[in-house]
Amino acid sequence: MNTMNSMNSSINPLHIHLNKSKVEQPRAGVKPNKSETAQSSSFREILGSQLEEKSVQFSKHATIRLNDRNINLTNDQMERVAGGIGQADEKGIRDSLVLVDDVALVVNVKSRTVITALNQVTNNVFSNIDGAVVV
Repeated sequence: MNTMNSMNSSINPLHIHLNKSKVEQPRAGVKPNKSETAQSSSFREILGSQLEEKSVQFSKHATIRLNDRNINLTNDQMERVAGGIGQADEKGIRDSLVLVDDVALVVNVKSRTVITALNQVTNNVFSNIDGAVVV
């Protein structure tokens, strides 16, 4: 019995310690308090804005131009375009020409939207831009 008591005394403190260190899970049917809801909403908003920030949109006009001109951007090119838009944003550029390989894209930086696209960069004039990025 002495051995049993000594085992219980060594197990109980550990058991109590482990139980106290568990993270409390919300119970079914119990709503989280307002601060928990605000924190999770904030996280969702931040995550959503981060994802939106990295994505590139295409205007209807740009989509038509891409199809008409048979331009297909690879995943690598899209990542480079997104990076170029980020660089333009850091420099305070509002409307940028983004050159990726043999494709030229006119982009509204704030909305991360491609306005138009060309696949032959030579002998073209680009207006209404205040910067250019080559990626």
